[in-house]
Amino acid sequence: MIHRQLKTIMQRNLYKGKAILLFGPRQTGKSTLAENVVQAQGKPWLYLNGDDAEVRETLSNTSATKLRAIIGSNEIVFIEEAQRIVNIGLTLKLITDQFKKVQVIATGSSALELSGKVNEPLTGRKYEYTLYPLSFAEMVQHHGLIKEKALIPHRMVFGYYPEIVTKPDEEKTLLKLLANSYLYKDLLMLEQINKPVLLDKILKALALQMGSEVSYNELAQTVGADKETVGKYIDLLEKAYVVFRLPALNRNVRNEIKKGKKIYFYDCGIRNAVINNFSEMGSRTDAGALWENYVIAERMKFLRYNDSDAALYFWRTTQQQEIDLVEDTAGKLKAFECKWGKSTKKRFPETFTANYKGAKTFIVSPDNVEEFVM
Repeated sequence: MIHRQLKTIMQRNLYKGKAILLFGPRQTGKSTLAENVVQAQGKPWLYLNGDDAEVRETLSNTSATKLRAIIGSNEIVFIEEAQRIVNIGLTLKLITDQFKKVQVIATGSSALELSGKVNEPLTGRKYEYTLYPLSFAEMVQHHGLIKEKALIPHRMVFGYYPEIVTKPDEEKTLLKLLANSYLYKDLLMLEQINKPVLLDKILKALALQMGSEVSYNELAQTVGADKETVGKYIDLLEKAYVVFRLPALNRNVRNEIKKGKKIYFYDCGIRNAVINNFSEMGSRTDAGALWENYVIAERMKFLRYNDSDAALYFWRTTQQQEIDLVEDTAGKLKAFECKWGKSTKKRFPETFTANYKGAKTFIVSPDNVEEFVM
């Protein structure tokens, strides 16, 4: 079994009087992780699934008396698909406040609904975690650095979703199923998404523009929609953990782009499935962009799993000087250039180094990637 980094972190925060909420994309192993955490405690526990209509009805608009009868002598309550339960935030608050010796763990596939339903009721009463697809660091721990580094070109094509990693003979079929079905499930359940064909067009356009600055105006013309609709759909795709945005770093340096944005995929395999391109890295014209996406996504996982509050940006000037990734941690900057090719010589723009004195600069290549993502 592949050890997930969040398991240790979650176990550290059990029985501290707070609910534990686990978010993340579908099919990343949230249920498996939560069950592993629960079972490792060796205590009586109760499993409730929000997909079950009876469970939804019982836990919606409930009371402490009813919960006492439901929980009984169990010391852990695990609620799966919690976003499907009406007023789930109030229910979790009741358990946390009224049952001091009971630990509640809730999972939800989409931040679209669950986070919005629990933020206010659970203020100060929750630990929130996001489980991403498997990470480079987790796979290194599973089968060693040498083997995982050798597999990087494969990961850049097929990604890190658990089922894809553990069933390599079925990866194309499973990735297409994942990209076409599971990722849209949360989005299509919402009233805001009334044009799934448009959603598909936007996603494909983003996949083809990966690593490039995205203009909502140009994207709207490409897909035949207005800018506001494109922006709304991209926001929903981000909340459903399909893509994420990097804003442009802007500190009033002359000629800096002030309102730009780049959009990356949480998983390279999903991106390739969207455009149906599973060619090997040696024959691809988008190898540099895929490497950039891979490094930035893995760096983000590393930072989040290590409880870093670093803000992530890209940097560009109107003269097309550019840096792939800039991290700001309490005013201390780190700048990263992602280089897939063997030549890793790179001079960082003088406009950047002169105006951001003290910023540390790094070249990230397949040779040294482990220094930055684990």
